[in-house]
Amino acid sequence: MSNGQWYPPEWPDRIRALAAGELTAATPRRAATVMLLRDPADTGGLPDVHMLRRRASMAFAGGAYAYPGGGVDPRDDDRLVEWAGPTLESWAERLGVGTAAEAQAIVCAAVRETYEEAGVLLAGPTADTVVSDTTGADWEADREALVDRELSFAEFLDRRGLVLRSDLLGAWARWITPEFEPRRYDTWFFVAALPEGQRTRNASTEADRTVWIAAGDAADGYDRGELLMMPPTVSTLRQLRPYGTAAEALKAAASQDLTPVLAQARLDGDELVLSWPGHDEFTKHIPAGSPGGEAV
Repeated sequence: MSNGQWYPPEWPDRIRALAAGELTAATPRRAATVMLLRDPADTGGLPDVHMLRRRASMAFAGGAYAYPGGGVDPRDDDRLVEWAGPTLESWAERLGVGTAAEAQAIVCAAVRETYEEAGVLLAGPTADTVVSDTTGADWEADREALVDRELSFAEFLDRRGLVLRSDLLGAWARWITPEFEPRRYDTWFFVAALPEGQRTRNASTEADRTVWIAAGDAADGYDRGELLMMPPTVSTLRQLRPYGTAAEALKAAASQDLTPVLAQARLDGDELVLSWPGHDEFTKHIPAGSPGGEAV
């Protein structure tokens, strides 16, 4: 294979069905994912990024490398949480949503999923601190309750007297799952630096491996066909190339374009053409009768 682009075998048939009006696009669910960064060991390199490999048994993108992330919990907009950083109104404008409550739910999803899947919590007892240790039986019980949705993230923060540190996050990109996919997500990508004193761990039941890897090495691994990834993951990795530290990347987040990227599919004669506007490297030309594959 020429690279590690995740490409499921059912896509050509689903694209043809959508073009023929035989398939109704599902409404995308809002989601958030976080590129958790740390500074490289050697100066002159790119920041390391925390990535997880989705279990091969997963229905969506099994075997692909991704960042911690998941869907927005509607309960996270039903009460105000203790908040540090830009106002909710500022976040709503930046994220392109209509209300402060929607913005809070998206940012809460980013922070909650990072805690659920990597054990890292971007919150602290005050507006200028973060918790130093999230290990221990009581923390693990709360984390599992969040995963099982027995506890909302807003309730979790309130119960522990924690302030959500939205200033430690930067909105980086926004991608929407193609219309021909049965499971669709409208996903905001964020960047954040690993807080001092905290450590990542594989806390996700959806991942069989987690790694810290230089952003450039991860992109190179994809190019060699060694690491399987979806287009949004590869694109965001490549966008980190100009930045030598996590702080530089976080500062640059304010200037990143959050225009949603949505794949387009069209019939060109008997050939299917699948493209992501503004990201020509992911364009695929699928001859008539061709099945898909993991990476083509």
